[in-house]
Amino acid sequence: MSLDDAQRLAFRSLAADMDGLDLEVYARFDKSPCEPIIGLGDANARIGFFGRDPGREEVRHSEPFIGAGGQLVRKTIHRHLYGTEMPHFEASLGLSRQFFFINTVPYKPVGNKAWSMKIKRAFHPLMTRVLTEQWQGRSIITLGREAFLWFGIGQSKSERARIEAFWQQEDRFETSIDVTLARPNGTPRTFTLYPLPHPSPLNATWYKRFPGLLTQRLEQLNARPDNLVG
Repeated sequence: MSLDDAQRLAFRSLAADMDGLDLEVYARFDKSPCEPIIGLGDANARIGFFGRDPGREEVRHSEPFIGAGGQLVRKTIHRHLYGTEMPHFEASLGLSRQFFFINTVPYKPVGNKAWSMKIKRAFHPLMTRVLTEQWQGRSIITLGREAFLWFGIGQSKSERARIEAFWQQEDRFETSIDVTLARPNGTPRTFTLYPLPHPSPLNATWYKRFPGLLTQRLEQLNARPDNLVG
């Protein structure tokens, strides 16, 4: 699935006035720095992945979660579902149709630094609409602290404190938490978050453990080739 014309225009208009875009990388691959990189996937996918923001390879291919960290995610998913190693890059792209992929902000920042809270707040309504109106699933595997705490933006002080307190728990990568998002014109939707560490190779603390942690999450969600949609 894809964004409709009104949504794409809203993203492009907001990005046109945004500081911090990695214009050099967009120019290198002849890509518009205003075009959002949102993978979406099947609207009825049971499981979603929520990351921080796109990187260089995501800009190159206009597809989220396919850089070094994203490939680790996709290779782990493929191994869990099919019991074999990922045969080639094209196979990793095929997984985009079986899961719902989304980020806090769908643009690459300079230096791969996390976007400021100001920028995340600016895009929060648009990303919330995509998440609540274009996807029917409710189970979300968040990748890293920034992605998880995004769900506290716009929440009450007590709810934000509850979400932040969960992130401090030692068992946060084994347990889950329900979070409700308000919708501008509709009934609020509740999602179950299954946080994991960020899969970047630079994350020395968790990188080697990440495949095992993701496999555990996929087992918790009973992810199988025959029940990924519905």
